[in-house]
Amino acid sequence: MGIDTWRNVLVLVLSCLGAASGAAVSGDAATVLEQVTVTATREEARLVETPASVGVVKGEDIALDKPAHPAQVMSQTPGVAVGVTNGEGHTTAIRQPFTTSPVYLFLEDGIPSRSTGFFNHNGLYEINIPQAGGIEVNRGPSSALYGSDAIGGVVNVLTRTPPTKAEANGSIEAGEHGWRRALVGGGSGYADGGWRADLNLTRTEGWRDDTGYDRNSGTLRWDHFIGDSTSLKTVLGFSEIDQETGANSPLVRDDYRHDPTKNYLPIAFRKVSALRLSTNYEHETADSLLSVTPYVRDNNMDLLASFALRFDPTIAETGNRSYGLMAKWRRDFAPLRARMIVGVDFDLSPGERRENRIDATTRGSGASREFIAYTVGPRIYDYDVEYRGISPYVHGEISPTDKLRLTAGLRYDDMRYEFDNKLGAGEVVQVGSNFYGQAANTRVSYRRATPKLGATYALGENTHLFASYNQAFRAPSESQIFRPSRAGSLDAARALTQSALELDAIKAEQYELGVRGVVAGLSYDLVAYELTKRDDIVSQRDPVTTQTITTNAGETRHRGIELGLGAPLARQLRLDLALSYARHEFVDWVTAQGDFGGKEQQSAPRLMSNARLTWTPTDAFRAQLEWTRIGSYWLDDSNTVKYGGHDLFNLRGNLALTPAVSLFGSVNNLTDRRYADSAQLSTGSTPAYSPGLPRTVIAGVEAKW
Repeated sequence: MGIDTWRNVLVLVLSCLGAASGAAVSGDAATVLEQVTVTATREEARLVETPASVGVVKGEDIALDKPAHPAQVMSQTPGVAVGVTNGEGHTTAIRQPFTTSPVYLFLEDGIPSRSTGFFNHNGLYEINIPQAGGIEVNRGPSSALYGSDAIGGVVNVLTRTPPTKAEANGSIEAGEHGWRRALVGGGSGYADGGWRADLNLTRTEGWRDDTGYDRNSGTLRWDHFIGDSTSLKTVLGFSEIDQETGANSPLVRDDYRHDPTKNYLPIAFRKVSALRLSTNYEHETADSLLSVTPYVRDNNMDLLASFALRFDPTIAETGNRSYGLMAKWRRDFAPLRARMIVGVDFDLSPGERRENRIDATTRGSGASREFIAYTVGPRIYDYDVEYRGISPYVHGEISPTDKLRLTAGLRYDDMRYEFDNKLGAGEVVQVGSNFYGQAANTRVSYRRATPKLGATYALGENTHLFASYNQAFRAPSESQIFRPSRAGSLDAARALTQSALELDAIKAEQYELGVRGVVAGLSYDLVAYELTKRDDIVSQRDPVTTQTITTNAGETRHRGIELGLGAPLARQLRLDLALSYARHEFVDWVTAQGDFGGKEQQSAPRLMSNARLTWTPTDAFRAQLEWTRIGSYWLDDSNTVKYGGHDLFNLRGNLALTPAVSLFGSVNNLTDRRYADSAQLSTGSTPAYSPGLPRTVIAGVEAKW
């Protein structure tokens, strides 16, 4: 960042701190400083002694906001933004540009929602977000605890704790564009535990043509205690999603401005089925804990991918099942408050892919060409692939002084894919002028050790510093290894197939420094980081054969600062701010399209912010005005065309009519601004924009008994 940029950001931070320094002292100070997180260490730990950037969205805020999309709550965390693709589909930006790449790990109660190698960038819609007990976002690399994919961050969605006595609740809501949703739940306690069940039934026609979706999802949790030291927690989660995607169907500028409901890609769809079942056994004594969690997962998807229609139109059926075990042992030692955690994760996940080329019927040309029908053509991929991972890890903590706490950790991942091709192994499938290489039956392995170091220091009772160094990696996914891109010739298809089998893991490392605390009632969390990725996966032209291949190359650098603030402005008024400023740059990036060293990455806004002003004049009424800002970003790696960014305002409210009945509502995009959920260069380097939701009103009623 330039000197002027840093100066402007520093002035903004100091202004925010200064403006709040005169606020009345909040009774929340102790609560903020004693806040507990589980994601950064896989153990409950005080946030002030956690050397990591962890943002928390509380369960009570989710229950009040009732988000229709994960984007409506995730942006409340500094440095986090989620973009809408369609329905509840999303792209994510956490210390990375907006991307669908597998650089994030999505968890439910600490268990990955999917196996390594079978990433779904829409992973948040497989989890029941509107009925969650909270969300924790650990920003930055976390492979030392979680393994592959945890480069940009880890998102851990927490289930709701069962009640101590019988209760039930339900809400119904309706809104524009055919929006309808019912959320029902309840549970009960008993002498040795309790249970809770939640069900989410959502329907919408979509505000654009052919973008409706249906969702049925639910969560069942049962807690049981055996004596005073042993507990069992069983969680069952499922989602069935059927949506017409269009991937927000990017439009040329004229349609974007004047006909935004238009959809160039109405034939696209995505059908998702996800099931997760786990049981956590814990036995805890005064100074030790044994935890064993077996789990099973089943994920299936039918996909006609809108993003590939213009260059490689296909229809695919994919799926994988998982049989896993997460085990750990923790021991606390009295001297120096030392703690050691040793654990191991096992994951066996067989999967498959069946994919056919389609013949699409279109009208028009160029970036505005419409895809209106299709017929299914020849099979181009048909294979089984099994992922196996064994990953031991160790984590240690010690306090040489009362104010200083040191942490260190190391994880070793031993991973492999077993590939079984049902088509002609080593052959090439030709469909017209398109060629699809077929790998022979094989085994591909990856091994990686990732360390982490951290420290926290109490400058005072209400001020805490932290610093950390973390490494991370991402093993190539099954589709990158065994489903190479479409090629234009027989030789090119063979070159792509061979190069994909030789891919290595992407590596990352991050340095981070932060301070958190409370000043005169204002809670704050300020962090600066530098994250470097190496050996990313790119397409390059082989200088010897002149064929385009897939290979590990290049380096990107991600530097930024993130600020979270919360302050009571008056007895009935509260301000919360999440702000980040970052630069995402190519350091060394040469592809078949050119040399982009020194350029900024596309879809990488420097500024992202979220501000919420909450008014609670009585215990029965709450109103919240939200302002979200996404800064400008480049549409191409050459940095020639830019999207100007946007500001959005949202309004939410809750009114309790009686202790048992309440009303709620929201107005999204209050000023009815035309903005883009995403923007890119389309056919012929034409700018194309995916229009975001216009002003939309949703209202409902909730009952508790």
